[in-house]
Amino acid sequence: MSQLLVAIRIRGRVGVPPDKKYTLDLLRLRRKHIAVLLKNTPEILGMLNKVSDYITWGEISREALIELLKKRGRTVGDKPITEEFLKARGFNSIEELADALLERKIAYKDIPGIKPVFRLTPPSGGFKGTIKKHYKMGGELGYRGEAINELVKKMI
Repeated sequence: MSQLLVAIRIRGRVGVPPDKKYTLDLLRLRRKHIAVLLKNTPEILGMLNKVSDYITWGEISREALIELLKKRGRTVGDKPITEEFLKARGFNSIEELADALLERKIAYKDIPGIKPVFRLTPPSGGFKGTIKKHYKMGGELGYRGEAINELVKKMI
């Protein structure tokens, strides 16, 4: 099992109970089509299970992580992540940053000057199932394991 999870909010803000809204805020999933990188810990998994009616999550692959960082990673000031920005923080390339994240040497949110969320587009070709049912029941919500990488690539 991978050490790094990606969670994507699929459903909007209307009608969310206050306790689940608070949990989504703690996960930094405040809007639709926002993705965050999270550590794979029992505490985080409990939070993800609590709000599984609004999000989907799974283990991210190295290729999908590199593509996500290159195309959707932003610095404070909404500028793309550049080689100069990474060199100032001790990384030589986006691939090296991705490896450090996957090996848990650094947490993405702890990198100074980088935004902790990724703004994504709706998936090209649309969602395969309904956004009101869980993944195992033919929908899009909840835990989907390695299949999250396909969705991430469609939403970049």
